[in-house]
Amino acid sequence: MTTSKFTEVRLTPNQDRGEWQQVTPGERFKIRVSSAQTMGAYSVLEIVADPGNGVPLHIHSKEEEHFIVVEGMLDIANGDRRWDAPAGTSVTVRRGVPHAWCNSSDTPLRMLVIFSPGQIEGLFRTAAGVDDVDKITAIAARYGTKLVGPPLHGTAHSI
Repeated sequence: MTTSKFTEVRLTPNQDRGEWQQVTPGERFKIRVSSAQTMGAYSVLEIVADPGNGVPLHIHSKEEEHFIVVEGMLDIANGDRRWDAPAGTSVTVRRGVPHAWCNSSDTPLRMLVIFSPGQIEGLFRTAAGVDDVDKITAIAARYGTKLVGPPLHGTAHSI
């Protein structure tokens, strides 16, 4: 006799109602699938970054980060490697690996970013609208994220 196994899927309305939020000027995000909807397994954010926008070198201690480039060109550093990832490319950053990204092109960058597990979405919600780098650094630390270096381009707009 075989036993059927299945995973329970919890359908929870998206609390953000699809509203765009902003951590830094020129970088907007929407939480497309919240951690609550997946029982903490993952969350999905859509990020749109204007030209010249990026994030500083950082490390996530609790989750993997998966990028799917939808439009534009992602300039990404993942550990010791750095390359341009065009639309259609996916990149996975393992937990504990230093990484940074930037939109070094002259057109907007749009990507889906999946975090597994997904609780880090709280960092984005909490940091939205905060414009003080020390406060953002403290918020990031509460979610197991440590800033360890500068943005990829010295002129990139970042926190």
